[in-house]
Amino acid sequence: MFDVITFGSATQDIYLNSKKFLMVKGESFDTGEGMCLAIGSKMEIEDAFFFSGGGGTNAAATFANQGFKVAYCGMVGEDSAGDAVIKDLVKFGTDTALVKRAKEKSTNTSVLFDYPGKDRTVLVYRGASDVLKKKDIPWQKLKGAKWFYLAPFSGELAELTEDIVDFAKENGIKTAFNPGYSQLNFSEDKLRRILKKTEVLILNREEASKLTGIPCQREREVFKKIDEYTANIAIMTKGGEGVVVSDGQYLYRSPSLGIKCIDGTGAGDAFGSGFVAGMMEKNDIVYAIQFAMANSSYSLQVRGAKEGLLKKGQKWEKVKVEKESCLNGVCL
Repeated sequence: MFDVITFGSATQDIYLNSKKFLMVKGESFDTGEGMCLAIGSKMEIEDAFFFSGGGGTNAAATFANQGFKVAYCGMVGEDSAGDAVIKDLVKFGTDTALVKRAKEKSTNTSVLFDYPGKDRTVLVYRGASDVLKKKDIPWQKLKGAKWFYLAPFSGELAELTEDIVDFAKENGIKTAFNPGYSQLNFSEDKLRRILKKTEVLILNREEASKLTGIPCQREREVFKKIDEYTANIAIMTKGGEGVVVSDGQYLYRSPSLGIKCIDGTGAGDAFGSGFVAGMMEKNDIVYAIQFAMANSSYSLQVRGAKEGLLKKGQKWEKVKVEKESCLNGVCL
C-alpha cells in the first residue's frame, strides 16, 4: 500500500555553465535577447552538472523526504540516462516497481544553459515519459494508494489523464492535479469532468488564466471561475509574489520567503507536492501553504530540482498566511 503514487515526466537534467556564451539582442528572439554559439567552434565551459528531474520524480522526492511511502509510475528509456533516473529514485527513497522502460524512445532530457546574471535557456527532449500507454500501467498495483499526484503530462501520456483520475475516483484515491499545456488544451467538457474528481488543483498564473480565460491579475474572478470547475482546493502560484489558495469558502494568501534563487528548476513541483504533503500530514490548508512555500523556496538555493527539498525533521521558516471570507464567489 502506498501513501502516494506520482505520475509525470522523468528526465535527466544537464546543466552547462559558461561566461563565454554570447548574448545577442534582436527582435527575432521572443524575449528580445538570445544566447549564441559560434558554428564549428569548440568552447570550454566552466561547469557541468547532472541531476534527475521531471515533475513525476521531483514530486516523489518531496513525499519520500517526508517519510511517506511513495512510488513513481512512469517510463524511462533503456539507456544510461534511464539508469541514472532510477538510481536517483532509489536514492531519494521512491519505490521503482511501477517504472517501465521504453525501447523506442530515449529518456527525456533537458539541457540547461546558464549565463551569469541572466536567465537560463533550456533545450528539452520529450522522450520515453511521453509514450507511456494505458497498457503500460499496472493498474491492479495502484489500488490501495491514498493519493495520486499528477504532474504535467504531454504527448501520449496526456491522453491517460482522465483514465487515471477516473481510476482514482472509483477506488477511493484522492487526486492532486498540476495540468500541463497539453492537458489545459483538452475540451472544456473533458476538463470539467477531470476537475470535478480532483481534490487539489495546482496552477501557476499563466495556467490559471489559460484555464479560465481571465487575466491572472483579476484573482477573485479567476477563482470564482475555477470554483465552477472544482468544488475542492485550487492553488495559483505567483512566483516571487507568493500564492493564493481557494477552498471554495475562503481565499488564503501568502508572500514568498524572498529567498535568493540559485536554480528555479522544479520549484513548481516542490510547491505542489509540498502542499499535498502538508495536507497529508495535518489536513490544514494554512500549514500546507507554509510547508509548500518553504519546500519550494529552499529548493531554489541549490542547483538540481531535488537537492534542496526539505527533509523530515528539518527546521524551516513559516510565511504568514492571510485568510479572506469568500462566499458565493464574492470575497469580503
